[in-house]
Amino acid sequence: MAVERTVMITNPEGLHARPSGSVVAIALEYQSDLKIHCGGRSVNGRSILELITLGATCGSELHLSAEGPDAEELVGALVKLVEAGFSEPA
Repeated sequence: MAVERTVMITNPEGLHARPSGSVVAIALEYQSDLKIHCGGRSVNGRSILELITLGATCGSELHLSAEGPDAEELVGALVKLVEAGFSEPA
């Protein structure tokens, strides 16, 4: 069963290398597969390069979709990360 959530990027720099690395680091802590959708594109949430290619800026919506035994926990952790602005200065 897939777990899906949509969250808005609030940090001014968007989904650049450092936040993408944070997403991947979290994704690798879980067994579930992760896809991230933005602007009509879908990428592997475990690939920093694919995440960067989304070009997601401040105000963009990310649709998170995870499937696997710990999908709920994975999506929850990523929602917290994005809502916290990837822990970057505003």
